[in-house]
Amino acid sequence: MAVELHGYKYSVYLRVARIVLAEKGVAYRRVEVNPFAEDLSQSYLDLHPFGRVPALVDDDFVLYETVAISRYIDEAFSGPALQPKEPRKRARMGQIISIVDSYSYWPMVRQLYVQRVSGPRRGRPTNEEEVRRGIDGSERALAALEAISNEGEQLAGGDPSLADFHLAPIVAYFTATDEGRNLLARH
Repeated sequence: MAVELHGYKYSVYLRVARIVLAEKGVAYRRVEVNPFAEDLSQSYLDLHPFGRVPALVDDDFVLYETVAISRYIDEAFSGPALQPKEPRKRARMGQIISIVDSYSYWPMVRQLYVQRVSGPRRGRPTNEEEVRRGIDGSERALAALEAISNEGEQLAGGDPSLADFHLAPIVAYFTATDEGRNLLARH
């Protein structure tokens, strides 16, 4: 059985897993799953009991949660190492991933991109208060990442790591907004 990656085509987290699979040169079959569908299949819920994306199937091994998936792919398949060997650098990578997932995703994607780009494309009005909160949250997240970057760790040259791959899809959505481009230019 080949590797299967289940996820939603617009998902930041599906994109993270796809980037890591590409970096490792792993062939896989992608299975589209819309986690927002009201009729999410029981077969998918058997893979991911919380009904989110992505989920990875490698033979008889099923894994969900993007951080676990990206680390598994790096460790289970040949190709370039995507995690630093040195404990402090590896810990810093983990910290960056946590900052990205816990403090960057919501303001950069849900509060800015969705309010400015995705929602209006679907005919939804923009909630300017959400945009304001997104700008404030994005500013804090970028400042924290910049402080780490200034230490010369990940995100400031050297070999790409899982931290870079967790941040890249979020920045792609974020910079689709004027606010995102302007904030990123200042950091």
